[in-house]
Amino acid sequence: MHQRPFKQIDVFSHRPGYGNPVAVVLDADGLGDADMRRFAAWTNLSETTFLLPPTEAGRAAGADYRVRIFSPSGELPFAGHPTLGTCHAWLQAGHVPRQRGLVVQECSLGLVRVEHAGDTLAFAAPPLQRSAPSPALVPLIASALGLRPHQILGAQLLDNGPVWLGLLLDSADTVLGLRPDHARLKDLGQDVGVIHVAPTAADTGQPGAVVRAFAAPMGNPEDPVTGTLNASLAEWLIADGLAPRQYLVAQGECLGRAGRVHVRQDEQHQIWVGGQAVTCIEGTVLL
Repeated sequence: MHQRPFKQIDVFSHRPGYGNPVAVVLDADGLGDADMRRFAAWTNLSETTFLLPPTEAGRAAGADYRVRIFSPSGELPFAGHPTLGTCHAWLQAGHVPRQRGLVVQECSLGLVRVEHAGDTLAFAAPPLQRSAPSPALVPLIASALGLRPHQILGAQLLDNGPVWLGLLLDSADTVLGLRPDHARLKDLGQDVGVIHVAPTAADTGQPGAVVRAFAAPMGNPEDPVTGTLNASLAEWLIADGLAPRQYLVAQGECLGRAGRVHVRQDEQHQIWVGGQAVTCIEGTVLL
């Protein structure tokens, strides 16, 4: 076992304790899969990441570093707030990307681009696969959430690594007023993300959308702030003209958080999902 540099980063917030935390081990050289799984289960955070040099193939493709992402139950191919938190920790440790203003992360999903400008980071959303959900699924989920049919304006199965049932709801009050039956959602086995987008979402610097993420099947009844979900919701809603090409999301209020997620689509139709991050804990870990 070795003393290894370690940080705990709060993502999608500039204030410690108001976003979504991720644990980052900055030197994971020599750690095996079992070591990473055990430490991720010990931190008991939704994700813990482990930084490594890029593979030969990754370096040849432009990767600045490699990351492995673990939840308490196993490895994830990609996750949003761990990507931003890891990039924040890597830059804060004094590393310099090959390309100014752009970090290239290698993970199990492949290469992920992360823009950094000032104190804001944004990842390029991975490709989305989406489809209509089973007609039987939506009423079951709606019942578990306490929703009435007229409150659901749209539904899609969204897959950009994690698979979410995305629900577009009729108002922010509906989103914030949900009192889910988490045990029932766990039995149904489907992670659910809900969103309302205001008609004036693109016209103000204030949040124009509100999101909640329910992931009881993954052992996380409600996630404070969720990068991958916001990415998949944006790709669906912007493509269908249900959201503007740039908007600000509020997520986490029902958990006492104040996450802010910046969503934009560039001229090449790439979705970028970003926000601020702050280091809350810094030191070493025996691992």
